Amino acid sequence: MRSETSKSLALLLIRIAFGVRLIYGVIDNVVSWDRMLEFEAFLSASGFPVPLVSAIVSVYLQLIAGISWVIGYQVKYSALLMIGNFLVALIGFHLIQGDTYLNMAPAIHLLCISILLLATGPGKYALDKKKR
Repeated sequence: MRSETSKSLALLLIRIAFGVRLIYGVIDNVVSWDRMLEFEAFLSASGFPVPLVSAIVSVYLQLIAGISWVIGYQVKYSALLMIGNFLVALIGFHLIQGDTYLNMAPAIHLLCISILLLATGPGKYALDKKKR
């Protein structure tokens, strides 16, 4: 298998795996207003400003980014948004709370994947691949 094909297949697998992870992580808040209000209460208790707006923005940014990564459309832009989202989560909650690495790991991993996708783009198996 050619090196470029291998890289593109690896990026496709990463995009699908972590895109589905983003969608899975927020779909309960999307389909249930009660779950969104639970997330709002969590953000409020953690001292986030305008917790309902913060909850809605975070949930829908993650949903849109997850879909973006899975289909390979506007991946760099959605990755940039996820870098911001997960930096806020890590700094605004986990580090302030003195959380353990294992509790922070999912957010750290999604932050790292976001950085990777921002740097590399989606690869050739994507809707917005570059023409060569």
